[in-house]
Amino acid sequence: MFGLPPSTIINKPLYKKAVFEKFNLKTAERDRFDADISRMSLVARISQASVPALAEGKEIKGFYVLQVLLKQKEYDVKNILLLHKLIPQSIVFALQYEEETQLCIFHTRLQQSAWMPTEETTIPLQGLSLDEVWNNIVAAIGNLDATSEESIEEQIINREQREKLLRQIESLERQCRTEKQTRKKYELHQQIVKLKTQL
Repeated sequence: MFGLPPSTIINKPLYKKAVFEKFNLKTAERDRFDADISRMSLVARISQASVPALAEGKEIKGFYVLQVLLKQKEYDVKNILLLHKLIPQSIVFALQYEEETQLCIFHTRLQQSAWMPTEETTIPLQGLSLDEVWNNIVAAIGNLDATSEESIEEQIINREQREKLLRQIESLERQCRTEKQTRKKYELHQQIVKLKTQL
């Protein structure tokens, strides 16, 4: 499963009812969760015990792969963030809808891969320590560069700032197109130029 060694496979179901009761979720949270998620199962645990060739990391001592069967492809991201918050473990989420899977991982922010055929979905265990493996998985899922001089965290923050600037530019360009007053239009244009130089 997901190209992981057989020694890591655990296949433990995680019941929604148990999650609801343990974490005392509000009715609205339960309903939202139930609308998206059909079943959950901890399918693998990657640690030094299950993969002896990997050294224990300074930060990552082990992590789980949680398979989440979805009722609909357009799921609410809040449900995945809720699971991340409720389960105090390092987790790779494998979200499956019909024959497709999307991998998600929380590292600084939620990183999401593109949807891909489930049988082609792999979680690569590259690195000598669990910290390295985790960083490489974050890079693969988040489409980041694991070999960059910038840390994974810096890349995530920089990409987020870049996306924010692009949204601001887009918004200002829309305002500029509809603006009738020449002076106001010029001011908007100057703001756009200034933001573009920040990119």
